Amino acid sequence: MTKRLISVGKLRKVPPQFSWIDQRLCREHYIDQLSHAACTLYLFLLTVADVQGLSFYSEPSLCQRLSLAPLDLHTARQELIQLDLVAYGHPLYQVLALDKAPRSPLPQAPRMTAADKPMALKDIFKHIAETLA
Repeated sequence: MTKRLISVGKLRKVPPQFSWIDQRLCREHYIDQLSHAACTLYLFLLTVADVQGLSFYSEPSLCQRLSLAPLDLHTARQELIQLDLVAYGHPLYQVLALDKAPRSPLPQAPRMTAADKPMALKDIFKHIAETLA
């Protein structure tokens, strides 16, 4: 297949600040190991980082801009650190180079089974009473 530009007038150019997202993020399956919150945080950090990959946004500011609870921000940051995508030294973030294959995948949460489905509290007490009877 021959590729051709669809919109010549809007051809992207490398901006004078930090560069675009490294395609290896997808090709080497980093992105497959990240939650939506971690992907959101990573994209934001890529967008605001300087040429060295450094940026500073306070936790309250990140939570507000990304619509994340503080615990979700912490978890997302830990995912990015575990995969060597960012380094964090309060208050600075550094987006890191993708120099090697990603570390082993993060443990996945077990899938819910039919027995795990939510129950009303009254049904739980009813089940307990039946079991004890």
